[in-house]
Amino acid sequence: MSKYFQRGVSSKKEDVHEAIAELDKGLFLNSFCKILPDTISKSENHYLLMHADGTGTKSALAYVYWRETNDLSVWEGIAQDAIVMNTDDLLCVGAIDDFVVSSTIGRNKKKIPSQVIKSLIQGTESFLETLRGFGINIANSGGETADLGDLIRTIVVDSSIVGRIEKDKIINNANISDGDVIVGLASYGQATYENHYNSGIGCNGLTSARHDIFNEKVKRKYPESFDSDIPAELTYNGSYFLTDPIKEYNTDLGKFVLSPTRTYLPIVKSIFESIDRKKIHGIVHCTGGGQTKVLNFIDDLYIIKNNLFSTPKLFELIKSSSESSMKEMYQVFNMGHRLEFYTGLETAQQLIQISKSFSVDAKIIGRVEKRDSKGLEITTKEGTVYYS
Repeated sequence: MSKYFQRGVSSKKEDVHEAIAELDKGLFLNSFCKILPDTISKSENHYLLMHADGTGTKSALAYVYWRETNDLSVWEGIAQDAIVMNTDDLLCVGAIDDFVVSSTIGRNKKKIPSQVIKSLIQGTESFLETLRGFGINIANSGGETADLGDLIRTIVVDSSIVGRIEKDKIINNANISDGDVIVGLASYGQATYENHYNSGIGCNGLTSARHDIFNEKVKRKYPESFDSDIPAELTYNGSYFLTDPIKEYNTDLGKFVLSPTRTYLPIVKSIFESIDRKKIHGIVHCTGGGQTKVLNFIDDLYIIKNNLFSTPKLFELIKSSSESSMKEMYQVFNMGHRLEFYTGLETAQQLIQISKSFSVDAKIIGRVEKRDSKGLEITTKEGTVYYS
């Protein structure tokens, strides 16, 4: 049994998928997000989209880092995380514009004062303004802040987004096909629209990252930041403290792990302005499930990923600290790229050039083959692992 599972987290969410198995899947079964008829404006030329997601346990790490350093700016990053986990899922079906976002914050008022809430609200507006600067129409409808001290130890930050898209602009992963190549867009580095170097972790695997990297000093100082029912040997059992320096990136380890989730919206908007959408057969946001996410959207195809990016520093650190298997690491974390396109070879080269124009590295990381049943293999210098 993996450490991740023992900590009460699942990258596959089997029980959730079982619970919703009988629900309506929307108009396109293999699409990345649920697509609905436009029941609001009654337009026959549009679909509606809605998505809800959040920062997960990254907010618990932001809490202990803020308590330790008094650095409120980490909450602005958390606000960005909550939005990007929605917008960048929606872009996988072709939606890059005409969004309305609403935020939901649940807090323990005794631990989370008003200045934290203010930083979250300011961070939301600041990030939305950044997106608007790229011509992305996104409005803030407000939200809800609930005091739930009986239920929540520190804070939970979530968002939901409603979007609207013209029917002929839909990207449906059902079109992923034999012979496609896979273009990966790096999750790490510093994009032209980012202010700091990004470790690449996003919002997935933070339960593992924070407990495997940071030491028991965090546990002693901030016991409210974790579930006391988790076995003691699985809580804050790493070697580092929050403020240990990462000299090559001019930051400390806490803030490095808290790198705001990169949005690919400016890049994808540029891609859609330059490339016929029909040439893009599928887009996958490698979030929950990491590099295995694509398995949710294929049936009789085999995915080969054999040219991945070199593993970024943070993921190397997590792997060495946790002693996790290679197979678990690629199922929990994005491991270096968090967005992938399924397309033909010529289009792939165009995608790569556009991504690099934003200083986000990109390359062909694999291919698609026809098989009798679905599967995935990932090959790195450490060997090959298989998933089905």
